[in-house]
Amino acid sequence: MTPRPQEAARRTTVLRREAVVAAVPVALAALLTAAGPATAAGTVGTSGAGDPYFPLSGNGGYDVHHYDLTLGYDPKSGHLDGEAVITARATQRLTRFDLDLSGLKVTGITVDHGKAAFARDGQELVVTPRHALRKGKEFRVTVTYSGTPKPVTDPDGSLDGWIPTDDGAFVAGEPQGAMTWFPANSHPTDKASYDFTLTVPKGKSAVANGVLLGQRTADGRTTFRWRQSEPMAAYLATATVGTFKVERYTTRDGIKVYNAVDPREATAAAPVLKKLPSVLAWESKLFGPYPFRAAGAVVDRAPQVGYALETQTRPVYDSAPDLDTLVHESAHQWFGDSVTLTRWKDIWLNEGFATYAEWLYEEQHGGKSAQRTFDSLYATPAGKDLWAFPPADPGSGEHIFETPVYARGAMTLHKLRTAVGDPVFFRILRSWAAGHRGGHGTTAQFVKLSERESGKDLSGLFHTWLFTAGKPASR
Repeated sequence: MTPRPQEAARRTTVLRREAVVAAVPVALAALLTAAGPATAAGTVGTSGAGDPYFPLSGNGGYDVHHYDLTLGYDPKSGHLDGEAVITARATQRLTRFDLDLSGLKVTGITVDHGKAAFARDGQELVVTPRHALRKGKEFRVTVTYSGTPKPVTDPDGSLDGWIPTDDGAFVAGEPQGAMTWFPANSHPTDKASYDFTLTVPKGKSAVANGVLLGQRTADGRTTFRWRQSEPMAAYLATATVGTFKVERYTTRDGIKVYNAVDPREATAAAPVLKKLPSVLAWESKLFGPYPFRAAGAVVDRAPQVGYALETQTRPVYDSAPDLDTLVHESAHQWFGDSVTLTRWKDIWLNEGFATYAEWLYEEQHGGKSAQRTFDSLYATPAGKDLWAFPPADPGSGEHIFETPVYARGAMTLHKLRTAVGDPVFFRILRSWAAGHRGGHGTTAQFVKLSERESGKDLSGLFHTWLFTAGKPASR
């Protein structure tokens, strides 16, 4: 994610409903007790994945393999009709499990074609199948739903999820917005493949992740079919709708590019988007092969959003991006999208890496060196935002998109580079991207990899730059 500078003040205001989180499990238990018979202990999937920053995000008891989403959206009315077919495997015996879904009216649920009971409480959609699911069983859940999707307000005050625009919707789900438009196991630890079938009025485009399989217009409506084959966290899914100028081509490396640009942003966006193939080629040399078969950009006009997001294969931009932003969101395809965090506390593994990619790009394309950038930041006086908290410990979901995560995260990587030397440093980055491709990573794993590749004890370096509060005494 790339926040705009002017959003910093707004992002410090907490508008989130987290005060109710502690009460939800009690209310949910009461609701379910009234709704049906008690279930055997240990057969109920948990209502969250255990992330302390977002306690109700994700769910326990199953692992999703695939989402097949069929959506119809009318930008004029803001109405969405949806059907989600979710293929999953039970990781324990299940008599009941949860999905994340905020708002929207559920009209029916089946589990393996049998009608299932369900209850709603906040973002929890609680499903009780007709028969218990044995551990290891693959099962299919079909949810039909409709309504007017609304974004959530994150702890930092920013909008997240299905965000209406003047000609459609800007769909960006980090960290918790996926649940505003489809039922999901909405935590990064559960990645899956996706199919999207998106129908919008003729003249509008609906842009999702992965490869466009086809589009068809009939009776005044156009249907777009997209496929994201590689594993993807729910927060990286998009289905952005608008009036777009579309550009399609294939790079020399065989990557299928699809750019969709709001005509009002086309002139400003064109020079930057023209550099996308060369940026991806440059990053591939540094970080290893591009991890997906598709790429591109969605450039919308959404001034109420205030950020860009690295939606997998096709980042979304709220306006025409500058080159730094393009480099940043493209680097996320390796660091954040292919290699995904396991808890939001580790978000520096996304944002610090993408920010350092900006420094490297400038260094290798005639700009100032990464060392000069580091020195300029280090000159920031103690007590300023840069030193507000250590990047590997933001403290809460309110702070995960603030300066220390980005800039001090990048400074940590530069300290690692100077400690081990360029050949080892870039080998570490490539090994990280290759070893966790399509999966997940943690800070502890990155530290261990760095020490193994360098043969050095780096505990002091990482302790100082990742985990120690305040400005380090020495650069």
